Amino acid sequence: MPPGPLRSIGAVLPVLKAEFPDISISKIRFLESEGLVSPERAPSGYRRYAPADIDRLRYILRMQRDHYLPLKVIREHVELMDRGLQPPPPETPALGATPDAVDATEAGRQPLKLTKRELIQVSGLSEATLVELERQQMVSPRRGSMYYGREALMICVVARKLQTYGMDIRHLRAIKQSAEREAGLVEQAVAPLRHQPRIVDHLQEATQLVIQAHAALMYSLLQR
Repeated sequence: MPPGPLRSIGAVLPVLKAEFPDISISKIRFLESEGLVSPERAPSGYRRYAPADIDRLRYILRMQRDHYLPLKVIREHVELMDRGLQPPPPETPALGATPDAVDATEAGRQPLKLTKRELIQVSGLSEATLVELERQQMVSPRRGSMYYGREALMICVVARKLQTYGMDIRHLRAIKQSAEREAGLVEQAVAPLRHQPRIVDHLQEATQLVIQAHAALMYSLLQR
């Protein structure tokens, strides 16, 4: 069978936008600069993407969007695919799982570590909005590190998506205040158990219960 027509990067963009509305030429070029996709080059120097390159981009973008896999892990997956092997199925986080719990169960791998550049690229958030989120102390690198974790990525993705509903940093501050109150309730509830060996388990369980209660109450109120 013929390999299929080659497309320019501009022609690839509308093909991907149906599934990934936020995709941009700069995002595709970023993935290429990271060595995740290697399109052919025409004699003129322009990129030419084969159908296999487009399928590869779809896989990479799905792993980022649906499973929040870091580029390092995605690179391992596509290298396996290049060798004719099947990459491991990504684990989908359970609804209501806390970021730390998701990190701990991510197929036994180390927690998510994103540079600022990767955080912006993966989340689709503008650098200016990220700077404002950091100024409001809603997003920050992990303690003692220059890398951002899964919780930072979740907040950035939510912040970008809320913008489509006209909700900006001002509204996120209200959400943060609500979260601070709920975190205080959890800390107060588990304080009598702080000397027990399973204190971390108790903290995670109480946190998840509060998150589930919050979500259920929100849905209930909006359905009235």
